[in-house]
Amino acid sequence: MGYFPTRWTLKTSGEVAPDERLPWPQTLVMGIQHVVAMFGSTALAPILMGFDPNTAIFFSGIGTLIFFALTGGRLPSYLGSSFAFIAVVIGATAYAGAGPNPNIPVALGGIMAAGLVYAAIGLVVQVAGTGWVERLMPPAVTGAIVAAIGLNLAPVAVKGISGSAFDTTIGLFTVAAVALISVWGRGMARRLPILLGAVSGYLLYLVCTNLLGLGAPIDFSGVRAAAWLGLPHFEAPVFSGPAMVLISPIAIILVAENLGHVKALSAMTGRDFDPLIGRAFLADGIATMVSAGGGGTGVTTYAENMGVMAVTRIYSTLVFVAAALFAILLGFSPKFGALIMTLPGAVIGGVAIVVFGLIAATGGRIWVLNRTDFSQPRNLVTAAVALIAGAGDLTLKFGGFALGGIGTATFGAIIVYHMLRGRPEDTEGVTPADAPVDPHPGH
Repeated sequence: MGYFPTRWTLKTSGEVAPDERLPWPQTLVMGIQHVVAMFGSTALAPILMGFDPNTAIFFSGIGTLIFFALTGGRLPSYLGSSFAFIAVVIGATAYAGAGPNPNIPVALGGIMAAGLVYAAIGLVVQVAGTGWVERLMPPAVTGAIVAAIGLNLAPVAVKGISGSAFDTTIGLFTVAAVALISVWGRGMARRLPILLGAVSGYLLYLVCTNLLGLGAPIDFSGVRAAAWLGLPHFEAPVFSGPAMVLISPIAIILVAENLGHVKALSAMTGRDFDPLIGRAFLADGIATMVSAGGGGTGVTTYAENMGVMAVTRIYSTLVFVAAALFAILLGFSPKFGALIMTLPGAVIGGVAIVVFGLIAATGGRIWVLNRTDFSQPRNLVTAAVALIAGAGDLTLKFGGFALGGIGTATFGAIIVYHMLRGRPEDTEGVTPADAPVDPHPGH
């Protein structure tokens, strides 16, 4: 086998594997769908930190191409703005929460430090192998982490459709549109449920508000004022010791998140991606450093795109090349970025309910495919602690460092699982949870 697949086999129907591809027009459209699925979060994270959204979008595309290159085009993933950085960036920069962040350079230095730590962990995994990672986080743990990620995001999705009865109606309509298209759509439509569901919700909202006056209308003034073409707003990092100490530990959370994503992709595709885990960590770390070096946010493999893959069953890595190129194009087009930003919160919330729910369900799928034995208290308690910590967004504070719900669920699952090791009777029947098996026996 070469570094890259020798060729991506053309596939026009059914599930599309990572080393297969759709016809080129469909590949492009599927890439756009992935960008749309992650756009709300990738734009929201920089806004919450006072960063420029267009710059973040641009570097998400650059980061995805770096990931594609370093993983040999074999691991389907998109890199977008990581929410894990929000709390520590705000703490390091004393950001007031509105408008541009005047201390972005200090945050960028800290994010670069986190990327360096992340890349170093990737090199260790690449040299030492993934056995220690597997022992540290077996399917009982990774399934809990993936499910907790989806549940942690649930309040964001529900809040998006809860502003008013009208917002709830639009959000539920969007959910129904995505579901119906994914099940009953024909041909190309069935492959684009997220994109077409979002468009359906957007058009209904536009008609009901801008034409019928039933709610707050979509404001297109920002679109009219934005230029068609323009460079992203680049910034240079400033390296501050306190900021680097505060932000760099986020690398540990990113490792756990990325491992969960890789495991979820293995479960969805039936492929063994373990040999690529070290390269995936290294790629994420380098992409984060490149992004921070030019004014972008820290990046990570994106959960929303796993949800899209779960719906469409299209895992071709070339789709993510198309998505990356489209994101880079958006980074050079303030007008198009402004148009996407007019997507109503109720529509985003409706799409998020489906996508975030699929992430949580993927955690359960990891348990099922690896035959995790929940008659064993060790596995059961691990899952219970992680799910509630993640869903309730349990935040632990250590001085100026805050560990949010996803981080608490991640470390909580690891600590509880290994803390409960030891009783001989608890080792019987635990093998499926301790030693991952082929998720598709006989496949």
